[in-house]
Amino acid sequence: MRTYRLTYSDIRGRAELARLVFVAAGESFEDRRVSREEWAELKKETPFGQIPVLEVDGKPLAQSYAIARFLGREFGLAGSSNWESAQIDQVMDLVEDLRRELLKVIFEKEPDKKKDLEQKLQDEVFPKFIVFFQKLLENTGGQYFVGSSLSLADLAVLDLFDTPLQMYPSLLDKSPALQAHRKLLESSPKLDEYLKSRKKTDI
Repeated sequence: MRTYRLTYSDIRGRAELARLVFVAAGESFEDRRVSREEWAELKKETPFGQIPVLEVDGKPLAQSYAIARFLGREFGLAGSSNWESAQIDQVMDLVEDLRRELLKVIFEKEPDKKKDLEQKLQDEVFPKFIVFFQKLLENTGGQYFVGSSLSLADLAVLDLFDTPLQMYPSLLDKSPALQAHRKLLESSPKLDEYLKSRKKTDI
């Protein structure tokens, strides 16, 4: 039986998708959350000097999407065909495109520039991407993003909108399809317990 240890900071961040995969699949893992002081000591031992890192039977794997995709394949959440796997990758790449725009706002230090970026995010970026995600969802019947069952794509979108919805609670009010998708995942027995009990963080 394989053992898994996921190392990251005590926030959702770049490790949360992997955590969601473990939870949704009902698989056990060690959720190792390190402090800044611990990270300073650990950094030199990681493949690229960054986290998250997943250890599988003691062997390290870095890069958040490489980790998530590996776990998706491990636990049957990576599609039932090569075409479905490509569709999942398409959704995940779209997730990353929007995440980059969001991070520009979160990490901008100059107040005026931050305000301008935030306004653009609300007026242009979010509306554009919400339409993209909604169309993808509607094209597969409106329940899951790829195929007829839960996949890595669904978990990636669930994770993506956590921070924006903390910032703008009404963000998905005009997208009933995305709201329904989110409620579907949040109400699944395995995810429900985890989502309600996890530590609340800004990112």
